[in-house]
Amino acid sequence: MVLKAFIIGGLICIAVQILMEKTKLLPGRIMVLLVCTGCVLGALGVYKPFLEFAGAGASVPLLGFGNVLFEGVKEAVDEEGFLGLFKGGFTAAALGTSAALIMGYISSRIFEPKLK
Repeated sequence: MVLKAFIIGGLICIAVQILMEKTKLLPGRIMVLLVCTGCVLGALGVYKPFLEFAGAGASVPLLGFGNVLFEGVKEAVDEEGFLGLFKGGFTAAALGTSAALIMGYISSRIFEPKLK
């Protein structure tokens, strides 16, 4: 299971590295492309079977973040209607985003930047 997740995640990283090397796309645009691809794959119903097959190899990269945003919006729209479009993504991604911000802050306090 861990090996499969490692291989799938590695293949996603290889695809992104090829995009970075062979196109003129900037890294920020590639990140947005990955998030949007995760949303589209979720909307098409393809991402959930892929996630069950790949496990953490599919849920950890930015594709997984896009799918989390899509699932949150879909659920919120089903429950609250039109307002769910604006609320669902924030609610679904709140825990992961908060953890990333908190860990980033803690890391910045522990490790001094070496810029001079």
